[in-house]
Amino acid sequence: MERARRYSQQTLTANLAALMAHEDTVQAKAALLPSVNGISQFIYTQPNGTPSGTFVSNDGPHVYNNQANVHADIFAPAKRADYHRAMAAEAAARAKADIATRGLIATVMQNYYGMAVAARKLSNARQSLQDARQFLDITQKQEKGGEVAHSDTVKAELQLNDRQRDEQEAQLTLDKARIGFAVLLFPDYRQDFDVVDDLDTLSPLPAYTEIQSLAGKNSPDIRAAQAVVEQEDYEIRSARAEMLPTFSLDYSFGTNANQFALHNPEGQLLLGNVVQAQLVVPLWAWGAARSRVKQAEFKLQQARNDLSFTQRQLLSSLDAFYREAGLAHDQLSSLHHSLDLSKQSLDLTLLRYQAGEVSVLEVVDAQSTLRDARNAVDDGLVRFRVSIANLQTLTGAF
Repeated sequence: MERARRYSQQTLTANLAALMAHEDTVQAKAALLPSVNGISQFIYTQPNGTPSGTFVSNDGPHVYNNQANVHADIFAPAKRADYHRAMAAEAAARAKADIATRGLIATVMQNYYGMAVAARKLSNARQSLQDARQFLDITQKQEKGGEVAHSDTVKAELQLNDRQRDEQEAQLTLDKARIGFAVLLFPDYRQDFDVVDDLDTLSPLPAYTEIQSLAGKNSPDIRAAQAVVEQEDYEIRSARAEMLPTFSLDYSFGTNANQFALHNPEGQLLLGNVVQAQLVVPLWAWGAARSRVKQAEFKLQQARNDLSFTQRQLLSSLDAFYREAGLAHDQLSSLHHSLDLSKQSLDLTLLRYQAGEVSVLEVVDAQSTLRDARNAVDDGLVRFRVSIANLQTLTGAF
């Protein structure tokens, strides 16, 4: 899990999205605070014989501005709403990063135990191959003794060929499982690793009430949906605030003169300060602001619908995953019992075949049944592990 968190593309992308959302919050907060800027400017205006030159507002052919300016928004409700909206968006992004991390649990479990069960099935295939070889040896000896027909040897040899192909397919399945798992575990392409087979080490399944309580407290899906609802609520506030007046204040200290100096030719000081207050009242925008409010209300309605659906889906998935985990756990004893019976059945069938009481088909069928029983036990163990992993995507570790 530690390696997968470090190298998984999905987790890395989700974590970067959360970091970018945090920077949006920092920028929105900074927009609420006073800002300080330095200005150093020279303005040249074409002379025309007047003191101001061609452009009256420039107050001379040469204008020098060297000032420090402090700007503060005294009343800007839209910026404050945008700040809270950015915080909600950051919370949603962090919850989605948690979702990606928990989804990684199931992915890693599936790949990890996929490798483990592939190795087991390779071992099963080799055991079945050995059983087929032994049976072929038995039929050949009995054919030489005139106890069975040549058709029995042919059937045994056909089964041996099938088991050889099964072994090759099992080896390929294991190799492909290792290749797929390596993508999650390493930053480069490598396959020099193996997994520890702990499929037989089973942990008890917690009570459903405990699982339900954990899911209610720890569900990142619910947190993400709630954060989106909060985000859209502040989106409405921001849209409404655009129809309100804004009040800002600017304070400047420095020079604004026709020469680059602290005193003019008459000896008067050019260094000074100025304060400017601005009140901006929105009057008419062709209904754009009201349209934005309506649009934000629709988004909020959609976010609430998504939250309701997420809550229902959580309960549904929790119930389904818990039932599957319980069934997988309960079936393990039955699968092991079937495996024991299959072994006994094969031993008895071989004895009866050697005694001439059963046909070769019954032996082949008993061997196939034993092979399927071995694989069924391993599949049942993996099914229980994956069911637990699916539960943990909803509840966290337990």
